[in-house]
Amino acid sequence: MSPPKPFPILRLPFLAIEEVFKAMDPIEIINFSMISKRTKEIGKRMSFYPNYAIELYVHEMPEIRLHGTKDVVSSFYVMTSDKEMDGKIEEKEWGRYIIRKVFKYDPIDEWKQWFKYVMEIFRKQAIDVLTMTLTTFVDQNVSIIDFLKSNVKSVDRCSLYQRDEQINVDKHTAYLLDNVKINSELCYDAYINNDDFNPKIPKSLQELRIYNSKWIEYERLLEIDCKSVILKNNPISNKEWNVFVKKWRVMETNQNVEYLELDYREIEEFQELVLHDIPHEVVDRGVRRVLKTRRNKTKEISGGIDIRRIDGKTATFFVYHTSRIQFFAMSIH
Repeated sequence: MSPPKPFPILRLPFLAIEEVFKAMDPIEIINFSMISKRTKEIGKRMSFYPNYAIELYVHEMPEIRLHGTKDVVSSFYVMTSDKEMDGKIEEKEWGRYIIRKVFKYDPIDEWKQWFKYVMEIFRKQAIDVLTMTLTTFVDQNVSIIDFLKSNVKSVDRCSLYQRDEQINVDKHTAYLLDNVKINSELCYDAYINNDDFNPKIPKSLQELRIYNSKWIEYERLLEIDCKSVILKNNPISNKEWNVFVKKWRVMETNQNVEYLELDYREIEEFQELVLHDIPHEVVDRGVRRVLKTRRNKTKEISGGIDIRRIDGKTATFFVYHTSRIQFFAMSIH
């Protein structure tokens, strides 16, 4: 029996070609686009690419993730600096995922080249996720940030981490926040070494999470213009929180905040030390209400302390827990 003849996909009408592309996973689309100039141009014309998501990760191995539509597998491009594996490629399927490992001696350079090609084929100017451990490729942080500045219009969600506390990444953090536009979420989990650390905080974020927020003092708090704010290890004093609540009541600060989360503290202590001269109402614990919490989720809360703003909105202070962790929070409704 003779082998089947190759299917002449390029002879099909464009709408038929597009249906074929919809059945491909992102890796297959990229491989097809690399056959010739013609296949590359065809590959760039698909109308469904806005449904795709592109994510960049810089941890132990730099990585590119391509998420297709719900019916298409997600694809990973992972590089390594293992010299013995330089140039080799491995692909494995795991459920809806295809994991593609490209072994290169210079992983960052290969990662950049792949990313530029992916952005070109899928006609993207912005990316959905940037997650970066600033202490992994310290010597290349600036070049990575410059690369992002030149090739990415904006980032929807950004997470920055530090694994080695002894490595000072203050300047790299500030440089990234000054040069990469973040649209929706910023998570910052790094240690601060300099007292004069003063990076730009993006405006109008859906969520801001800072897990080592000792550098967020009272004046910086007043500048934050985000819907959901999570501050851990924060140095703001009870006296300053008292002034903050007073300013919030008369709409002099943080008017856009809908949720504020801090380290756990007893709500009775907060009432005594912060709200002692502010009109408020202690809500009976038998009263249960659904309030907004982190990540735009909601939770049924018992009791709390209510403070009313001059425009009629109410801030409820309450304590809640997830798993074994307790939080102290303010939810606006």
